[in-house]
Amino acid sequence: MSWVPPPSYLPTLIGEGYEGSGVSAANIKVMLGDRNGPVGTAWATALATPTTGHEPFIVVARPGLPVKPWTLFVNTVAIAGDDHGTLTVGAAHAGVAAGIIEAVGVGVLPPEPAESAVLIASVWVDPAASLVHQDVIFVNNRVATVAAIRSAIVGGPTLREVMSDTGGVWNAAYHPS
Repeated sequence: MSWVPPPSYLPTLIGEGYEGSGVSAANIKVMLGDRNGPVGTAWATALATPTTGHEPFIVVARPGLPVKPWTLFVNTVAIAGDDHGTLTVGAAHAGVAAGIIEAVGVGVLPPEPAESAVLIASVWVDPAASLVHQDVIFVNNRVATVAAIRSAIVGGPTLREVMSDTGGVWNAAYHPS
């Protein structure tokens, strides 16, 4: 007899979103899946095994009100000073929370999987950013989070889209001349 997933089982979905430019840009990678599957295992493991500079935490809309799906915020860059720490756990965290709530609210992520799934959000905040950038960082993280969840849900981009893209290969830290 083989294992049959329950009707609410959600496979592992992966997405990426990018918004903005310069030190206030947001780059979000998400992994969404069933809390009883591999994403749930990764979620619990990451929460239980923090490392210096990378202490994953549960995303909340406000203290005492975690977002759904239960989301683990994982910073991709080690905290580099007080301002960077404040921007990461402040504006970027709030932007991710707002993006998740928006994605569920507008139907990008339907309520049923949002109730039973877990999400890991890998969040990049530029260490060169300062507190004057916090409002833009909030907005960019909200928009990038919705885009990352949308990408995960629709399975994009497709290999064909990647192979036919004529925009070249570049990223926020390097643009070939």
